Amino acid sequence: MRIGKIEIERTAALAPMAGVADSAFRQICKQFGAAYMVGEMASAKGMHYSDRKTARLLGVNDVERPVAVQLFGDEPEIVAEAAKKALAFCPDVIDINMGCPAPKVAGNGGGAALMKNVALAARITEATVKAVDLPVTVKFRKGWDDAHVNAVEFARAMEQSGAAALTVHGRTRMQYYAPPVDLDIIAAVKAAVSIPVIGNGDCIDIQSVVNMYDYTKCDLVMIGRGALGSPWIFSQVARYLKDGVTLPTPNLQTRMDVMLRHISLICENKGERQAMREARKHAAWYMKGMRGAAAFRKQAGALTVFDDARRLADDVLAANSDIF
Repeated sequence: MRIGKIEIERTAALAPMAGVADSAFRQICKQFGAAYMVGEMASAKGMHYSDRKTARLLGVNDVERPVAVQLFGDEPEIVAEAAKKALAFCPDVIDINMGCPAPKVAGNGGGAALMKNVALAARITEATVKAVDLPVTVKFRKGWDDAHVNAVEFARAMEQSGAAALTVHGRTRMQYYAPPVDLDIIAAVKAAVSIPVIGNGDCIDIQSVVNMYDYTKCDLVMIGRGALGSPWIFSQVARYLKDGVTLPTPNLQTRMDVMLRHISLICENKGERQAMREARKHAAWYMKGMRGAAAFRKQAGALTVFDDARRLADDVLAANSDIF
C-alpha cells in the first residue's frame, strides 16, 4: 500500500500508544519487521508554547522508517503550526489523532471529541494538509458512543479535506478498549473512501490480523497492545502472510535478550534514571506466559538500574532452565 508516495509493505503496523511507542520500542518492533509506525501523540498546543517534553516525543531514528509523528489538538491553526514544527524531526507522515478516548485529551476537545464536530475536524485536517508537504493522515474511532456512530461520514469528510490515509479503531470513545471491536464499521469505511484505510483494534496474533484483512478488506492492519512484550508478532505476521508459515514464539533466551536490548535503548534515549522507571512496565509485559510470571512481574516493578534488568533476565532463565 501507499501513503502518498511512501510505499508500505502490507503486513502490520505499530499503533501510536502513549507512554509506550517511543523511539526505543519502535526500533525493536522495526527489528522484527513492523511495516510502518506511528509515534506517541504530542500536543499541538504544547508545541505552540515550546514545551520541551512535547518536542521530545517527536524524535525519529532513521532505522524506524517509514514512520509518522502524531499530533492532537482542537484548533486548526495551532495543529497546522505544530505540523510545520514537526518537520524539523524529519518524519515521513504527519498523523492527527482524532480518536484518543482519554479524559485529559477528549475532555479538552481533542482526540475522540472531534468526532462530535465533523466540521471542525475537517478544518483541522485541511489546515494541516495546506501547511506541510508531507502526507497527512487521520486516526479516529467508530464514533463517540453507540448512539452516535459516524465513522463513515467522518471518513468521507477527512478524505475531502485532503487526508492521504485513514486509521479506524473499531470502537466508540465510550467503549475505550472494551471488547468487542466492530469490524463491520472498518469495512464500511473502507468501502466508502478511495484512500487507504488502516484497521485497528484487537489485533493480537496472526489469526486476528488475517481476520481483519479478510473481513474488512483494509489496506493495512495496525497492532497495538498485541505487541506489548511480544514485538516478534510483526515477524510472525509477515512470515504467515508471505507463505503461510507460523513462526514459533522465540525461546526464553531470545526473549530476555530482546528485553535487555529494549531497555538499553530506553536508557540511551532518556538516561538510566528515567528509563528504568519506564522499563518496569515493559519488563512486566515480557514476562507473559512464563513460569513464575507473577513473581517476576513484581520484580520488574522494582527495577532501578540496568543491572536490575540483567538480574531479572538471569532469574527468569534460571527458573525456566528446563524449557528454553
